[in-house]
Amino acid sequence: MWQRVSGLLLRYLYLYRRSLPRVMGVVFWPVMDLLVWGFITRWIQQESLSPIATFLLGSAILWDVFYSSQQAITLSVTEDIWGRNILNIFLAPIRVSELIFATCILGALRALASAGILTILALLFYDFHLFATGLALAPFVFALLLFGWTVGMMTMALILRYGQAAEALIWGIPFLIQPVSAVFYPIGVLPGWLQPISKAFPSTHVFEGMRTALSTGALDAKALAWAIGLDLIYLAAAGVFFGWMLARVREKGYLSRLGMEYVSRLFLRRLQDERLPNVSPVPRVSPRHRHRVFGFRDGGRRRQHEHEGEGVGEAG
Repeated sequence: MWQRVSGLLLRYLYLYRRSLPRVMGVVFWPVMDLLVWGFITRWIQQESLSPIATFLLGSAILWDVFYSSQQAITLSVTEDIWGRNILNIFLAPIRVSELIFATCILGALRALASAGILTILALLFYDFHLFATGLALAPFVFALLLFGWTVGMMTMALILRYGQAAEALIWGIPFLIQPVSAVFYPIGVLPGWLQPISKAFPSTHVFEGMRTALSTGALDAKALAWAIGLDLIYLAAAGVFFGWMLARVREKGYLSRLGMEYVSRLFLRRLQDERLPNVSPVPRVSPRHRHRVFGFRDGGRRRQHEHEGEGVGEAG
């Protein structure tokens, strides 16, 4: 099992070697977020609101842990769809559980790499040490990884089921969760009717525990227990949901549709690029291979036309 999982993991890691957009997803965009929130933090510190400033920087770094782990899982499968390789993945002699395990490890590596870079830059630019309080924040980082895996599995299942129509969920769902997760503000800021909904998310308890750890230096055991407990429940539910959705996808033949819809889109784009006047958008196939596309040979088509002509002549 581990050989197949490590093979999948190496395949995904090799894609980062010469892909600037993937590297930007790990380094560039998180660094831009850190710089924006870092300068806001410096301004707040000048206004003598230092505790709030540390909360903002810590929230920016920890939020990237969740976002990176979710993105790594979902984009790994989505890029296989874009590259018309999704059928090869599911035809390979690997289990679905091994595919999910490999993408989860990739998500953890990507999240930890991004968080490590942000932690170093925050220390250099803003003299902010995320783990100055010790290891009180480490369990909350693990809880965010679990929640990122959960959201990534659910998003991946929806993309396999609905294809291109669900691709906006890759980036939309995390930012739909962010306002109710009390990332940059305490949960007491939210309206009363929204607070019970917010407490249903593990991320809410993670960021509440982070603020407690940064302000007191102690581990909030209650917040951690809530976060881990909700993570385990949601992770099990996400696994069941992914398995059920994958069974539906295989039953309805949606995998072949995902593999062909991008081929057809590329084919139509090439036809439009040709800009041939008064020509219907059909492929130009040689007579030699015409039977492979249309289902009959050229001679059979000619005889069919001759038979139709004879019928018209007799009718006249």
